[in-house]
Amino acid sequence: MMVGVPRETSRGESRVSLTPTFVASLTRAGVSVQVETGAGVASGYDDPGFADKGATIAATRGQLFASSDVILQVRTAATNPHAGDEDLKLYRPGQTVIGTCDPLVAHAAVQSIAERGVSLFSLELMPRITRAQSMDILSSMATIAGYKAVLLAADALPKMFPMMMTAAGTIAPARVFIIGAGVAGLQAIATARRLGAIVHAYDVRPAVKEQVESLGGKFVQLDLETDSAEGGGGYAKALGDDFYRKQREMMSRVVAESDVVITTAAVPGKKAPILVTAAMIEGMHHGSVVVDLAAERGGNCELTRAGETVVHRGVTVLGPLNLAAMVPHHASQLYAKNISTFLLHLVSKGALQVNLDDEITAGTLVARDGKVVHPMVLEAMGAARQGGSPS
Repeated sequence: MMVGVPRETSRGESRVSLTPTFVASLTRAGVSVQVETGAGVASGYDDPGFADKGATIAATRGQLFASSDVILQVRTAATNPHAGDEDLKLYRPGQTVIGTCDPLVAHAAVQSIAERGVSLFSLELMPRITRAQSMDILSSMATIAGYKAVLLAADALPKMFPMMMTAAGTIAPARVFIIGAGVAGLQAIATARRLGAIVHAYDVRPAVKEQVESLGGKFVQLDLETDSAEGGGGYAKALGDDFYRKQREMMSRVVAESDVVITTAAVPGKKAPILVTAAMIEGMHHGSVVVDLAAERGGNCELTRAGETVVHRGVTVLGPLNLAAMVPHHASQLYAKNISTFLLHLVSKGALQVNLDDEITAGTLVARDGKVVHPMVLEAMGAARQGGSPS
């Protein structure tokens, strides 16, 4: 079986789906690997590094796609808005494609891939179960995003994060407020604390208080009643408009006292909830910074513009996209571990074996035999056609 690793062609995407270290683990399992020339250069992995671990280097993209049984990508044709149509033409019937495809949103693109006769696996749909943790790209990339978000905030803030006692006087530490204590939020807490900031954090799940405090953060307790905020598969679920309204009212004071606010709340397949309003921004002092990690899904801040920096009454609102690609070397390393572990989960005696009785396999298989087959994706598609959204 031949596995192909193409160069990522989406604008701004500097990661590569497989790194040299994990080529060796695949070849030991009887899988051959070929890499498009230059595929890893943007993330610090050159062609000789791949060749040294047993990969062959494909001179052209067309050659790689034509001779590969399995294609490993960071962004499949469904999540590549700039050159996805070109990849779609290269996919062929019977081929397997593994990567990100945003299947709960990118319905037309996913349908087009299915119609090519491709078996499509979406790593975003990885079940949140213990034995799948080493395959969980959302957690891996969220770790990178949480770290990088703090560095972006520190760069934009006209203050230093740590307290300093100098001959010229004492500098007070920055106050950072993290909204959402998932993987990205927890990494943001840890990074801000390493830089010396005073960190407060809030999450709709009171159970994460212990995790926040273990990293040196202070948990903000809001007296809000809600059912569990955890949806199917361990992912977050959307809560009602009334809940979010009350939440915003109670968070206003904490936001106003903060130098930096980092928001991380996203629900798969849905628009991100608005947690920070324009009025809350106007209550912050001049020079404060908001970093919205949900910018791609519409943003947690009312003033966020995806991919842009907005300055409103002296407050800077950052809406960064694809933060993981800003740290491409280690982001690629983590992604490669996830995708290679998943591929090895599917491989037996050097061949791909799709066992739909397995929760991991069934949970990530989006398309097969010319059709979209994943129940959640089909439900989202049906809801979109009817002008609604899946419950």
